[in-house]
Amino acid sequence: MALKLLSKLRHQNLQITRDRNHHRLLAATTLFYDRPVLNLSTTDDSKLIMKNKPQTTTSSLKQHELAKFAAISDTWWDSEGPFKPLHVMNPTRIAFIRSTLCRHFSKDPNCARPFEGLKIVDVGCGGGILSEPLARMGAAVTGVDAVEKNINVARLHADLDPETSTIEYCCTTAEKLVEEQRKFDAVIALEVIEHVAAPAEFCKSLAALAYPGGATVLSTINRSMKAYATAIVAAEYLLHWLPKGTHQWSSFLTPEELVLILQRASINVKEMAGFVYSPLTGRWSLSDDISVNFIAFGTKDGQ
Repeated sequence: MALKLLSKLRHQNLQITRDRNHHRLLAATTLFYDRPVLNLSTTDDSKLIMKNKPQTTTSSLKQHELAKFAAISDTWWDSEGPFKPLHVMNPTRIAFIRSTLCRHFSKDPNCARPFEGLKIVDVGCGGGILSEPLARMGAAVTGVDAVEKNINVARLHADLDPETSTIEYCCTTAEKLVEEQRKFDAVIALEVIEHVAAPAEFCKSLAALAYPGGATVLSTINRSMKAYATAIVAAEYLLHWLPKGTHQWSSFLTPEELVLILQRASINVKEMAGFVYSPLTGRWSLSDDISVNFIAFGTKDGQ
């Protein structure tokens, strides 16, 4: 399906690829992820952009979404709790990030700390399950989340390891970081955009946080019937992998919509991959199948 999207968006110079070495990268990434845990909208342009509507610095937030995640914030590092799907998916997400960022910044993906010298912001960091592996790979990491309880949990867990105690955690939003004129080499927002009220404005903020030529990585869920059946009906109501009401199908974006939104924010998507789950192994892997979960890597215009 990723190849079909490529042909549909060929005029946008979108290159969708799979990293043929993702199994090797995934194995290497596990080294940085396995640590003791602490239990503590359509392609219609009129709908992509909120026209002539003033935005405040918290315009992308949904208050009920914040309350929902605040209620389960103590379970971020419980690998068998509500965030178990993210813990299981995390090595695969990190493999994609490691591959794309190393290629873009000419870093060695096989070294222990390939992100040395890079400033990375993890937007919607939650309890820090992505921020910590990024820090172990050498990045100077800033993790931001609008839920104060999430930040408190992230700080407590990061302080358990000297390699992660340097992470800068802030209870704030991407929009406020833009106001503070913060800039980063890479801006990452995984499984966040489906929870914001204004995806187009959110992506503009992400773009503003990146240096010209910098990198942006986003992951989300496709607004497809297959995604409704698996990510909502199966994951929330049948298998109970996620609390009921975690996702709203109408808030999902198709890959085409995400590409267009990012393009309007001066971010050109260069690579895209899907995540597929194997019930036999209990693991996720990278795939060309973007019908449910997918991740995109893009670069900001400019030199």
